[in-house]
Amino acid sequence: MSSELSIIFTLSFIIFISPYISAILKIPTTPVEIIMGSIATTIGFLEYSHQFELIAEVGFYYLMFLAGTEVNLKELRDKSKDLLKRDALYILLLYIFSAIFVTLNNEHKIFIAMLPLISVGLIVTLYKEFDKNTKWLNLSMSTGIMGELVSIVVVTIAGAVIEHGVGGELYKSILYLVIFLVSIAILYKGFRVLFWWYPELKNYLIPIYADKDEKDIRLSMAIFFLMIAIMMMLHLEIAFGAFIAGIFIPTFFHHHRDLPHKLSSFGFGFLIPIFFVYIGSTFHLSRLFEKGLIQEAIWITLAMIFIRVLASVSFIGYLNIKDRILLAFSHSMPLTLLIAIATLAYQNNTISQFYYFSFILAGLFEVLISMFSIKIISRYY
Repeated sequence: MSSELSIIFTLSFIIFISPYISAILKIPTTPVEIIMGSIATTIGFLEYSHQFELIAEVGFYYLMFLAGTEVNLKELRDKSKDLLKRDALYILLLYIFSAIFVTLNNEHKIFIAMLPLISVGLIVTLYKEFDKNTKWLNLSMSTGIMGELVSIVVVTIAGAVIEHGVGGELYKSILYLVIFLVSIAILYKGFRVLFWWYPELKNYLIPIYADKDEKDIRLSMAIFFLMIAIMMMLHLEIAFGAFIAGIFIPTFFHHHRDLPHKLSSFGFGFLIPIFFVYIGSTFHLSRLFEKGLIQEAIWITLAMIFIRVLASVSFIGYLNIKDRILLAFSHSMPLTLLIAIATLAYQNNTISQFYYFSFILAGLFEVLISMFSIKIISRYY
């Protein structure tokens, strides 16, 4: 009981104080929460608890759900063919350069899937610093959405390989994934037709005004949990289902522009900080003195940034060199996905604890270095 009370009091303090520390240090709240979780564990205020882990897991799924709410399939569909080709080339080059780096440095093959990961979660925070019409940032977001979709599929397949190995179970998981994606595509077409014929149905399901029962939140949560249940039935990566559930919101209910903000306010004010504090709690600060850990984390950080700078050549003729570098740095912060696949790989003994901690540390380094570099380059060059 005393351990659980300590966790509750510590979480309350960290969730409350993190935004203020973030404002003072001028860095995102996420790394602050991870660092404070690590400090609290080292001091002894946080210990392992099954309930703590369970709530943190829900927080991660909700974070992936919110990442999905940043994706509007209609906008992706309307993107020019030239940019779509450049996006595809950029993502392909990330995996090619990743494979080259891993082969040359004789690292674990799982690195090929991990180094090119892209997540738009922290890219959204850059809109607080830059104008919404900033060319490189808008391209970063739209390309990042495609990159995150690819990353989520890669994480799902990698998760199946890690859990089941190469064999019948893997092929079964891939088959389920294909069936699921085809079903989602059919569902997407079906809802487009339905809402085209009955546009008033949107406002009935999610009314904008006079919604005393919070039907918008209730429907969103229903979709969220329903998709989680489906993924559990199919034995697929739950995070992928949560992401798909999030896409459903802006794609079909874009008439309620405040809904993603309402969902985000709840998540970032409660569930998501618990996930990041939990991640920090798995990293004891004494690990920093483990031989080679910091060097490995720095290598991973530099490798992830460098392959993105190299891959940004796909945007030559559309962005100048400064904007291409800014785009590369903005994509070098896949903290949540990086931690997700590292945790999965570690839990299934695919990577050692040394590499698990290296990736957590690298995730923090990437956020700090990328945010700082973007501010310096955009301001002084």
